[in-house]
Amino acid sequence: MTANRITSGGETAAPDLPETAISTTRKTLAITAAVLVGAVACGTAENLTVAQKLDRAVDKLGQGTSLSFELGLDTDAATLKALDADAAPGEEIPEQVAELLAGARVSVSVQSKKPLQDSSDTDITGMAVKVSGPDGDLLEYRQVGDWAYLRTGVESLEKATGNQLPAPEDFPPNATDLKQVLGGGWVKMPADSLTKNTPGKDAAPSADPSAQARQKKVLKGLQQLADREIQLKDTGTKNGADHITATAPFRTLITGLVDELRPLAGDLPQSAELPTSKDLKGAPNDKITADFAIRNGALSEVSVDLAPLADTAKGDKFALVLRIGKGEQATAPAQAAQIDPAALAQQLFGGHQPRPSGSA
Repeated sequence: MTANRITSGGETAAPDLPETAISTTRKTLAITAAVLVGAVACGTAENLTVAQKLDRAVDKLGQGTSLSFELGLDTDAATLKALDADAAPGEEIPEQVAELLAGARVSVSVQSKKPLQDSSDTDITGMAVKVSGPDGDLLEYRQVGDWAYLRTGVESLEKATGNQLPAPEDFPPNATDLKQVLGGGWVKMPADSLTKNTPGKDAAPSADPSAQARQKKVLKGLQQLADREIQLKDTGTKNGADHITATAPFRTLITGLVDELRPLAGDLPQSAELPTSKDLKGAPNDKITADFAIRNGALSEVSVDLAPLADTAKGDKFALVLRIGKGEQATAPAQAAQIDPAALAQQLFGGHQPRPSGSA
């Protein structure tokens, strides 16, 4: 698993991953494809290696014009609380938080006029993001054409946080945009209003030869790290899907990854500083395994078993699961009140705080 693309001649080259302004999904796909290596041009009759089989499964995702994925934990609240058994009195994970983490799901769907691997901003026709909890949807976002739509699940948010959100009537009359958002219905705003003031959005990619040299060095280092530490294994077919596992010692892998990325530390935002070697020294070095499921030649699920990193009871499930499929076309809600994002920001940070409810 490397950050380079393997060509049909065997050489490696840096992947071409076009930036987009609107799609977190496309960036996720691009990063996934880069980390798992690009596709290998092989005939169907060729005896593929395990790595090549995984490469092709990832590449097939980018060949489609739509994609969806759902991210969540495969565990329960009791298991999460058991992980915190050694916490100091009063610092244990609350039952409500454990239930929220166990039941939380983030789902994303994106559609394009072209294959996703060839798409730019102007090719994306729709996008939908939903954050849900055990009691229902917490937040939903859609982008259709030139408009972005947002809806908050007020009741679900209140149950998840244990706090009562301010009611629309609690705000002054001129806080109309915030009232609409907290009313629980759909609101809409021009999609470009969310990105047009983003710092550096219009900046051209750096042509600094030294920066390009650093990037090539990092890519080569990541490739060597993966070849050295990650063991791939074809584990056969189960429930109609081919399975490949990737196993590596956690602390060794994460420390090596951070060390290889340090040459690019100066290019990161100040809020995204890399951890130090001291920070990582106490991380467990148990081996963790990621299971990749492939259906019809495309990657359909990735499950990372986190149980070895925690003191779970034998048989307890504790995994991070990413499920991948074909994206559904995002549609504009039938009724949505238009708001001004700039006015909403002013009203949102006007000093109103959620009211605690009961024993929260």
